[in-house]
This record gives sequence, structure tokens and C-alpha cells, in this order.
Amino acid sequence: MGQTLVRLIAEDERLTLAGALEHANSPALNEDAGKLAGLDALGVTVTDNALDVLKDADGVIDFSDPAASTALSALAAQTRSVHVIGTTGFTPEQEASIEAAARHAVIVKSGNMSLGINLLANLVKQAAASLDNSWDIEILDMHHRHKVDAPSGTALMLGEAAAEGRGISLDDAAERGRDGLTGPRAPGAIGIAALRGGSVVGDHQLILAGPNERLVLSHHAESRDIFAQGALQAALWGGDKSPGLYAMSDVLGL
Repeated sequence: MGQTLVRLIAEDERLTLAGALEHANSPALNEDAGKLAGLDALGVTVTDNALDVLKDADGVIDFSDPAASTALSALAAQTRSVHVIGTTGFTPEQEASIEAAARHAVIVKSGNMSLGINLLANLVKQAAASLDNSWDIEILDMHHRHKVDAPSGTALMLGEAAAEGRGISLDDAAERGRDGLTGPRAPGAIGIAALRGGSVVGDHQLILAGPNERLVLSHHAESRDIFAQGALQAALWGGDKSPGLYAMSDVLGL
């Protein structure tokens, strides 16, 4: 994702790459970010000093890991930088820390940055609100073999949309994976299954299975560019907003 962002920023006349961050043990440290992204040298050296980068930047786009994203949100609050978070897998404590940082910084956080997924979530909410509990909801989530969290942030985002449509809590309704003699399906449950393998960028389906018919809402990501493009749109959108915690639905006016 970092390489994709560098490439797209270089192609966009509205944007300038101010810095590039990596963790302290990364082999990319001290390398030119442009060359790492397959471009000519951009004169931006990869560093692990986040504060130095953020104090000179209008925003930071972050597809990293929960601990790093939480730390960056605190720094963004200090520097008043827009913080776009595409990371998933946060603990409740980390979520609370990000919410606290958003009192001082514009933070745009989403389980998925793509336009298509956010439109899908909107459709899921409408469908779940329109169909009663005789329609069972199941979510299927498939990603590449290297993804470390399951279910994905996107699957949880779709689950939250379905739960909101039905006026219930996803925490109360979710059934994550089934094994053994589970008994009959609980009425109103929202099932979530995670598959991992190969180089799949991201495939998601939300299935509404009713009496004698089935509705399938799906999204297939064919390139990581869609996530980077959405994140860049969010960064530009956040430039003139007041501090707060926003979602891609806000960016897209949904």
C-alpha cells in the first residue's frame, strides 16, 4: 500500500509527498521512496521518525498496524495533521485512544477506503432494514494469505451496516465461524466467515437468504489502487474540516 500511495501521489498534481515512514527495523529505511515504488528518485528518504514527518505535512495516510496507527493518531493530534487510517484489527482500548486524538485532529478511519465498498455498505444497511428476520444474513470475506486479522475490517464494516439496518448490535448478533454441533441457526444472527489464500486483494459477499430466494450483494477488489485512491480523497477532503472522527461515508456524502 505504501508503494501504491507513493506512485499515485506522484501522479496527482494536487499532492506532494512530504515524507515516508517505516518501522525501525525496516530494510527500506534511508532508501528513496520513489525508487522503492518503481519511480525515479523523489528526494524523499524513508525514515522511522514520525514526528519529523508529521510536523511538515498536512496529512498522513496510514495502512500499518493497530499499535502504529494508534501512536500516529496521538502525533497527528499534536501536529494538527489530517490522519487517514486504513488499518484494521484495533482493540477497544486502541479505538478509545484514536477517539481521544480526534478531539484535536481530523481523523478519517474506515475498515475499507474504496468507493465501491462504502456504497455496498450503504446498500446493505437499506436491505437489512427492508427485510425481516426470516431473511438470514451471512458475510463471506476472502483475502490473500498474508492478511493477519480475521474477520477483515471490511467484513465487520458490512456487519455493522447490516446490524444498524436492523437496529441491533453486531456484538450481540455476530456468529464468527462455526465448528462442530452448533445447533440450529439463531434467528437474527449475522454470520461472518473468513477465508484466506493466494494473492486475493479482497472479495466480499453479503448474503440475505430468505424463504425460497436469496439476495447476494458483493464486491471484488481487483487492485490495491482503489484503497489508495479513496485514502487520498479522504486526505484532501479532511483539509478544511474541524477536528473529529470521520468515516469514508462522510467523505463520500453517504
